[in-house]
Amino acid sequence: MAYFITQVTYQRVPWLCEEVGRKALREAIIQVKRTHPFSIDEIALLPDHFHCLLTLPPDDADFSVRLRLVKGYVTRHYGSALGINRGVSLSRQKRGERNLWQRRYWEHLIRDERDFARHCDYIHYNPVRHGLCKNPQDWCFSSVHRFIAEGIYPSNWGQDDDTSGRVC
Repeated sequence: MAYFITQVTYQRVPWLCEEVGRKALREAIIQVKRTHPFSIDEIALLPDHFHCLLTLPPDDADFSVRLRLVKGYVTRHYGSALGINRGVSLSRQKRGERNLWQRRYWEHLIRDERDFARHCDYIHYNPVRHGLCKNPQDWCFSSVHRFIAEGIYPSNWGQDDDTSGRVC
């Protein structure tokens, strides 16, 4: 099963693209995959949120535990290093939560290949929509580069708002 996931930072603080943020997320994913296997098929990391497509093993739909473990790992192991100076609400304090992640996330079960392709396009074009770059290829924190290298997208995919050149 594949899921489209969007996870936002707490109060949209832009720490995800900083070197320590990227290292923390990468390490957390590696650690969680050891005990709860999954693959990240596509990803775009933006300063205050990320989008990805997760594929889980057959007969396993528990993406929420994986996301919880990733977020927990980042918080425990890198929370202080990130140096986020935002207050924590009383509600968060009562739950033992910190100030790195929004509590909720967006998820969508991928229905078929067309849905998968649509979400790949959305993920890869998202940095352009947010005004972070002019073309998807200009954003270094994205799997769009792998898609181009593997011939899934043509080298000019997404330039000038033309995302129709998908090969798959």
